[in-house]
Amino acid sequence: MAQSKSESSLKQKLLDRIMQSPQHLIALETSNVDETLAQLRMLALRSGTAVYAWGPDVGIASLRESGLHVPGSKRITDALRYVLQSMHFGIYLFIDFAAHLKSADSVLLRRISRMQGANERKLVFVSSAFELPEELDGMFERLAVDGEKQPRMRLRDGRWIK
Repeated sequence: MAQSKSESSLKQKLLDRIMQSPQHLIALETSNVDETLAQLRMLALRSGTAVYAWGPDVGIASLRESGLHVPGSKRITDALRYVLQSMHFGIYLFIDFAAHLKSADSVLLRRISRMQGANERKLVFVSSAFELPEELDGMFERLAVDGEKQPRMRLRDGRWIK
């Protein structure tokens, strides 16, 4: 299926918003996680941006270079420690994280949210709906994928409804 130029432009704008965010922790809400991940993979290949995805089955894997995995990163706690200790810029997408994120991980997330330095790392939690721990309120920037089909507004009895 061919991707329209406007869809590509929207995903590029999303990647730019992630990179320019003042926060290190980002909650990205999308109705189609797989499609958003595929689009970000294409952008990583085209732009050369260091984008990684974490999943419970493979751990941290590069979206630019297939077969490149970070050993010992299958557990979310180990993956968060890796991101915290890494000296390289990167965008880390966490997919299927809800069942694996424990309250003890909030300590690592707080430390990541306060990171200083030139090599900023971004953690992006990608999901269709979010239930983030309350103790992390204010540490996340919430983004939504623009351009997804929104319900059309229609006029009914003199009022606009979705």
